Amino acid sequence: MTVPRSLRALIAACALMTSVCALAATAPPNVVIILVDDAGFMDFGGYGGEAKTPTIDALADEGIRFSNYHTSPLCAPSRAMLLTGLSNHRAGVATIPEVITAEQAGQPGYSLRFEDGVETVATKLKRAGYRTYMTGKWHLGHGPGDLPVDHGFDRSFILDASGADNFEQKPYMPYYETADWFEDGEPATLPEDFYSSDFIVDKMIEYLDQGDGPFFSYLAFQAIHIPLQAPTEYIERYAGEYEDGWHTLREARWQRAKEIGLIPAEAGLAPMHESMDEWDSLSESERAYYAKSMQVNAAMLEAMDAAIARLVAYLEARDAFSNTLFFITSDNGPEFNEPATSGLFRSWMSQNGYTSETETLGEPGTIAHIGPEWATAASTPGRLFKFYATEGGLRVPLIVSGAGVRQRPGFESAPAFVTDIVPTVLDAAGADAGGVDGLSLLPLLGGGEGPDPDRGVAIEVSGNAAYFKSGLKLSKLTLPYGDEQWRLHDILQDPGETQDLSLERPELFKQMLAEYNAYAEQVGVIAPPPGFNPVQQVASNSVRRLLWSYRSTLFAVMAATLALVFGVFVWRRRR
Repeated sequence: MTVPRSLRALIAACALMTSVCALAATAPPNVVIILVDDAGFMDFGGYGGEAKTPTIDALADEGIRFSNYHTSPLCAPSRAMLLTGLSNHRAGVATIPEVITAEQAGQPGYSLRFEDGVETVATKLKRAGYRTYMTGKWHLGHGPGDLPVDHGFDRSFILDASGADNFEQKPYMPYYETADWFEDGEPATLPEDFYSSDFIVDKMIEYLDQGDGPFFSYLAFQAIHIPLQAPTEYIERYAGEYEDGWHTLREARWQRAKEIGLIPAEAGLAPMHESMDEWDSLSESERAYYAKSMQVNAAMLEAMDAAIARLVAYLEARDAFSNTLFFITSDNGPEFNEPATSGLFRSWMSQNGYTSETETLGEPGTIAHIGPEWATAASTPGRLFKFYATEGGLRVPLIVSGAGVRQRPGFESAPAFVTDIVPTVLDAAGADAGGVDGLSLLPLLGGGEGPDPDRGVAIEVSGNAAYFKSGLKLSKLTLPYGDEQWRLHDILQDPGETQDLSLERPELFKQMLAEYNAYAEQVGVIAPPPGFNPVQQVASNSVRRLLWSYRSTLFAVMAATLALVFGVFVWRRRR
């Protein structure tokens, strides 16, 4: 008997609705969000990277790997969007303190804290009966009313900074005088045996042990933010892995991305920026240094994965794993800054117990970074890296696995954005999302369709802007790696953004630009002045912050100098 096509469609629709409804009707799932810091699109082993990430890969194998997920180009804006489902401007975190300009400071959307009336997913889940916990990097304000305890988290142990040392309680750059950690809103001290990835998991397990019922766990790792640091046994596992240089890695990742279906077979590879060094032009000692830095980068990822394995084992031992929904992603693309090449920064390092010698790189007391060339390779098949609204800065891995997620092989190419995480979590929990900017991915996770692929989504951080619609992306990049010009790319067929379509499709270009400008006016984007360079702004803000931090010392030195000059003057007059 032949079943009519219309009846088959009806049966399929009913089956899908049954699957989605079953997900919502079961006991509320536990939710775990794992946020990696500065991981590139292909950094996880399951996305074709060299680092061994068996725990993350196993979760991906049981769930969905997204290949068209986008975040913001900077950490705090991404975290604000991840926790609220709102655009970073609506949430109040338009940029980060290290990059903000004088014109932006204090303006609506630029308070760099959650503005009045903004609710996090933790607040909404707590209202729905969840226990809510956070460990790791916060970077969303540290004053009264601005810590996790003030935004829906029952327990939290957090770092309020863009980063910090991974072995000790001390800052990693001159912008910070101290490394401020807080537990439940109060200043906290780290243990003697501290290593960031291990501690973040240990503390979360401690909190989970303190109650019953559904829980929301947000683990925001310091891996793989500067300073790159890892236990020596992990570093040694990658000896020789990167000695052929960044060009070789870039080519290998690009080819691998095509082989595993991450990008189309005909997708091009963008050239490296003209300012970047050729691997063969480096001295032997320089090549050894940079190879070691990338070695530490991979080791830090693996050490983090091993810590995540202990969380998974804990959940399995308590029969909580099967009813837990996991989200694993990165806040933005790879970090390109290499501060230890600056004479001023090296002076600060020597005064604060840091070195960057090749032999000990990655161990306690060292600061390692991968620099723009390795960051370009790590962001393959995209272009550029963190700070920039390119695919290298915005397109990152997203893995969703666990309760109610229908496993599928390969990669899911449906468009998804960082603002979609909150409505998805709340949808799964049966809670009201209430006016967020993102859309729920829950139907897609259950085997159905994702949100409308033709929706328009805008992102702007410190002059780096993008507007996504129907597989196309309009974007503008600041100096020093951009030229402040708008360009149009087909990011589905050309993720390397090698072909500008703005002249080919002028009407569409104008339409998308008008739609972006409407968004910018609606949320109050304050564009930096022409010629804005975020690298220079970080340096300027750091010097200003450093002078303010040491104002008492500087004042004392100036007073002593003036007293000495005056004394000499008086002595000469008397002579």
